[in-house]
Amino acid sequence: MVDLFVEHVLVKNNKDQDELDTQREIVVRLQNRILMVFFASAACQSCQQFAPTLTGFFKRLTDEFYVDRAAQLVLLYISLDQSQEQQESFLKELPKKCLFLAYEDPYRRQLEAMFNVEELPTVAVLRPDGSVLIPNAVEEILCLGPDCYRNWQEAAEIIDRSFMISEDFEGKSMRSLSDPVRGLKYKVEDEKKKKTKKSRGGWRRTMVMETNKRTRLAEREKGRRVQWVHEGAERRNAEDAVSEEEEEEEEEGNRRIDGSPNAAGGVTS
Repeated sequence: MVDLFVEHVLVKNNKDQDELDTQREIVVRLQNRILMVFFASAACQSCQQFAPTLTGFFKRLTDEFYVDRAAQLVLLYISLDQSQEQQESFLKELPKKCLFLAYEDPYRRQLEAMFNVEELPTVAVLRPDGSVLIPNAVEEILCLGPDCYRNWQEAAEIIDRSFMISEDFEGKSMRSLSDPVRGLKYKVEDEKKKKTKKSRGGWRRTMVMETNKRTRLAEREKGRRVQWVHEGAERRNAEDAVSEEEEEEEEEGNRRIDGSPNAAGGVTS
């Protein structure tokens, strides 16, 4: 992100309008920060209506009255005004800590094209590497307020666990003022994950044990059936063998009777 402005002069919106005109100053101010690039114009009524909301949003996240430590957030106003007087007038509606490009800097129009600004107001949210996190966050700021920053911080993978809105300290026992952001929430979520994992693990073990038990019972039942089949076959084979022997004995007896001298049609004395 620093590369976007390293060759340009950024101006502070304070009484003296101090300039950040060295690479070191720009790096210190922008490095590892989420940047809100605010495109607007004093001639735009929607911009005039949105300006107080944006100012309150930014102060809520960076003013020591509201936070223990300022969020890693930078607001840069890109004027699309028709005159420098309009720009100066609109800057009075914006926070003193915000930055802006000088009216005579043509880079304003290049940024307008670079971020495909099609409507005003537009707040393009950039990650520290300069990539676009949100093309236009106006609706999100209006709907969610300062909670937006928490989402942006996570999405941009910025770690600043010392940031905490002052209200978050009320009613909480903290070890120090530098405790992680939403440390309690993370702890609760971790506990929930552990319990869920443990529950799932126990459920899986139960299912595996039940499956193994059913498998063993099925194998036993199968073994019994195979044994019954074998025993039935052996009984049938034994019965068949007995039947064959009885038939053979009966046939042998019949042959003896047929061959005796007293048989019908035989020789008599």
